[in-house]
Amino acid sequence: MSTIFSKIVSGEIPAYKVAESNDYLAFLDISPLTRGHVLVIPKKETDYIFDIDDEEYVGLWVFAKIVAEGIKKVFPCKKIGIAVVGLEVAHAHIHLIPLNQVSDMNFERPKLSLPAEELNKIAEDIRQAISEITSAG
Repeated sequence: MSTIFSKIVSGEIPAYKVAESNDYLAFLDISPLTRGHVLVIPKKETDYIFDIDDEEYVGLWVFAKIVAEGIKKVFPCKKIGIAVVGLEVAHAHIHLIPLNQVSDMNFERPKLSLPAEELNKIAEDIRQAISEITSAG
């Protein structure tokens, strides 16, 4: 069964994309815990992150690292937090969340509701930061 993330990959559902490769996609969480909260997924639909084959698994984390660097450039913070929960969508994904305190990563607290214009701006800023990082490195 096709997940919402697979529908984003296929273009059936729009998303605020921040980075994309042949195998991976990163896009803004539309109900973020903090501004700059990004989801990173493999394009190949796999429910459980530890079921991903080794090469794709390593590639996913390398891709996530690049995205995290872009987020941190746009949203200066102490760290980019990482969470792999995987219960809400049956498609492996990594949450990248700008952190200044532990509570920034509390999934039980109310989510932000940001207007489309702000989400577009955040996505563009992160894309630009990633572009600068990847062209410099």
